[in-house]
Amino acid sequence: MNTIHTIYPEHWKDYELIDSGDFEKLERFGNYITIRPEPQAVWSKQLPAAEWDKMAHVKFVGVSSSSGKWEFRKKMPENWNIQYNLGNTSLVFNLALTKFKHVGIFPEQSTNWDFIYNSVKKQKEQGIASKVLNLFAYTGGASLAASAAGAETYHVDSIKQVVSWANRNMESSNLKDIRWVVEDAVKFVKRELKRGKIYQGIILDPPAYGHGTDGEKWKLEDQINEMIFDVLQLLDKENHFLILNTYSLGFSSLILQNLLADNLKKVNLKNVHPEYGEIFIPSTTKQFLPLGVYARFQ
Repeated sequence: MNTIHTIYPEHWKDYELIDSGDFEKLERFGNYITIRPEPQAVWSKQLPAAEWDKMAHVKFVGVSSSSGKWEFRKKMPENWNIQYNLGNTSLVFNLALTKFKHVGIFPEQSTNWDFIYNSVKKQKEQGIASKVLNLFAYTGGASLAASAAGAETYHVDSIKQVVSWANRNMESSNLKDIRWVVEDAVKFVKRELKRGKIYQGIILDPPAYGHGTDGEKWKLEDQINEMIFDVLQLLDKENHFLILNTYSLGFSSLILQNLLADNLKKVNLKNVHPEYGEIFIPSTTKQFLPLGVYARFQ
């Protein structure tokens, strides 16, 4: 049965979804409040528009379908950082106002960071040396969580700039030795299979569309089935965890359930009991903003 999983940890004081609606969201990152587009927020705002404008430091305005600009309402830096507490560790994220509306973090993924951290810790307690692979890894929240728990961590992304960003996050978090791989994720997985490599944990967070380092095209619905099959073969047969997360308006958790069920029949993994569901963030104004679907097991 699918489960619904809330992702707003009480101990994350540096992030807050204040309100959402009319295809926008009002968020606080540390001391600064942003207004950004949100295609899922088809309902009405709970707070008056004037209050949004009064609270916000900056608003993203789209110029084209793929980029835009930030309009400043109050003085704030273009670069700042926030923290996320994980066990006895504080992960530090360097944020920035990019022309693609992103600031360098997907807050809803914090629930998966907890899952990764606890999974690696559990393996460590059992005397298992964890090797973790983070695919489509962006600025590295999942990589930081794995590394903080003591895993040998491999971070794969095809965009050099975001890998460099992830490296800054590692250094700011006083972590070290994450292995950075600037490469197309599909190619990397195929190569690891040929090498006979094995991982105790894999995080798979693919975009709906994307391009590899050599212009390789990625389209989620065309390639995710083969990708899942390949990734499952890289997992340790007995000691493992996996997270599959997608943010695509056309995908439901039932699709992930079918994909995993079909591919798990083809590989010999033991003690696999996946959970599936929807990731969302509750706002301070008591709304629930859906931000993707997930499947995971350990």
